[in-house]
Amino acid sequence: MTVDYAYYPGCASCSTGISYEMSAKYMSKRIGLRLMEIPDWNCCGASAAHLINHDLSLALPARSLAISQDKLPGLDVVATCAACYSRLKNTQYYVNQSAENRAHVESLIEREYRGDANVYSILQVIIESDELKRNLVAQLKKTLGGLKVACYYGCVLVRPVEVTQFDDEENPQSMDDILRLAGAEPVDWAFKTECCGASLQVTRPSFGKPMVERILKNAQANGAEAIVTACPLCQLNLDMREKEVNQMAGTNYKLPVYYFTELISMCMGASPKEIGLDKHYFPADTFAKNSLANPVAPEAPAAEDAQKEKLEVGA
Repeated sequence: MTVDYAYYPGCASCSTGISYEMSAKYMSKRIGLRLMEIPDWNCCGASAAHLINHDLSLALPARSLAISQDKLPGLDVVATCAACYSRLKNTQYYVNQSAENRAHVESLIEREYRGDANVYSILQVIIESDELKRNLVAQLKKTLGGLKVACYYGCVLVRPVEVTQFDDEENPQSMDDILRLAGAEPVDWAFKTECCGASLQVTRPSFGKPMVERILKNAQANGAEAIVTACPLCQLNLDMREKEVNQMAGTNYKLPVYYFTELISMCMGASPKEIGLDKHYFPADTFAKNSLANPVAPEAPAAEDAQKEKLEVGA
């Protein structure tokens, strides 16, 4: 049995976040989550439009959502990228606040948009479905063997809480819980929802790099062996800038940065190349492979317990 969603890939899915796309599709296929791509979708405007022009920041996500409404009727929308999810969700929320808001957005995109399909993060879709969680566990061929991970949600995935209505805005747990299913040990740390610097890493690197350094420092100080995220920009900033941060700060951080879907897919039997682990800046494929462990088999009943069961059955 499959669970169907309209799928919004986002621009990073075919560029800097391609390993997220590859691993999300690998994992989704195996747990029964069918992602039906929205035809002719467009950029959501994250990191640019929503800071420059409010109408554009509404029109870009609304157009894709309206297409989904027409071409994939009855399906809610799922996004893998945290920033895309945020822009789609905020637009849906705005439209549903009033008839005036809906009319305004429809005038911008020149088509009907009802806003009746919900928008979800892929994390939310999995963690709120008992069926998908059972399927995930059933598909595991290996576990993460107690790998200590710092689950990094970034600053937009669970905020603002009145819009997302998903997880805790200061101490979210959905990614932690999913990785626990695969045998990881999420660490308790203080920077789960801190900003990675976003586009400041390009426009103002002198401000951006210290933001990355604080995240790496706190994760390592709390025992993390790897950082795991659900945002292409967060992953890119941490992964790409780790070497630069070490050079800038005289540090020696050695934390691979993964998408949660990559680790889950590895446990399901994916090769590093199948899910794009070879595309990371900081070496990640060998570390992930070496972290895998065989699932722990259920303990056999003690001899006296087995004998007791035999007697009870005979009675």
